[in-house]
Amino acid sequence: MHYLYGAMKYYIIAGEASGDLHGSNLIKAIFKKDAHASIRCWGGDLMEAAGGQLIKHYRDLAFMGFIEVVKNLPVILKNIKFCKSDIQKSNPDILILIDYPGFNLRIAEWAKLNGYKVIYYISPQVWAWKSNRVKKMKKYIDKMFVILPFEKQYFQHKWKWDVEYIGHPLIEAIQHFRKAYTQPILSFDKPVIALLPGSRKQEIKVKLPIMLEVCSRFPDYHFVIAKAPGIDEDFYDELICGHENISYVINQTYPLLQIATAALVTSGTATLETALFKVPQIVCYKGSKISYEIARRVIRIKYISLVNLIMDSPVIKELIQDDLTPDNIAKELYNILPGGTSRNQILQHYDELEAMLQIQSSPSDLLAQSIITN
Repeated sequence: MHYLYGAMKYYIIAGEASGDLHGSNLIKAIFKKDAHASIRCWGGDLMEAAGGQLIKHYRDLAFMGFIEVVKNLPVILKNIKFCKSDIQKSNPDILILIDYPGFNLRIAEWAKLNGYKVIYYISPQVWAWKSNRVKKMKKYIDKMFVILPFEKQYFQHKWKWDVEYIGHPLIEAIQHFRKAYTQPILSFDKPVIALLPGSRKQEIKVKLPIMLEVCSRFPDYHFVIAKAPGIDEDFYDELICGHENISYVINQTYPLLQIATAALVTSGTATLETALFKVPQIVCYKGSKISYEIARRVIRIKYISLVNLIMDSPVIKELIQDDLTPDNIAKELYNILPGGTSRNQILQHYDELEAMLQIQSSPSDLLAQSIITN
């Protein structure tokens, strides 16, 4: 094998904060097995800290929603052109694509046609929408690694595609955090309600002001915002101006969830992270009216949160679009705080969720081993 005689060259592309986290753990796992590896990456601070040579930061790549993507199409196309050029220049042995399908599936097709080995980690959610993508995915991806239990069965039964389930990397990330920090590293004078309004400015601008309207109704709690990496503090200062009992933390989402009594969370990976920290939550989602109406017509899933999707049940309340109002948030928040009618049941479901996702080995180690030896 190549890696026995000299360092292999890897090129990893992640386009979001969650991909940066999982990419960083993968880079660490690769270096454990291939100490002299050369790794170029698109991602964030975590991947760079793990030893990857950062080419492009995800904060320059994150465009959300149909309208936002169309508006920024020239930038996206320019990034794709640059990416292809950089891959050709570095000529990696293996290209590893992490989630981020709008960008990465284009790169996968080009890369395969140009003779590169293509690994895809964290499948696009084709079971929710754009299932016609799978035909191309099978053609241009050498190996797909999935992280949700039902995905392996979906691809096998519906598409006759043998993908590999390696467990959810969030289990691994949170286990690492708990081992490192057995005692809380944040403290406040009052019990904490965490606010996780997303990682992109455009979604934070829409959702955070609605969340903040609720804070004055719960004077016995302190509301703490998990600030997204790469966004200036001035941006948050402007939004929280005029509100009391509110602060934010920077790059401390896990320490915040470690002490939180409850949480208001935007849809996405954060809902699963919050559940694995055993924090009762309300899912808060609101997009532009046009983007939402388009999505409502094309997305074929019952829920928008990973927690409810994995459990196939409305374990946590989802307040979507017009339902996301201060009154509705306040009503549901009372239900999940200590003494509330929903709290104990949610915590019980969280235990079931964790059991479903439990893994015997580190997903990053399994992935690195499979990539290097095959």
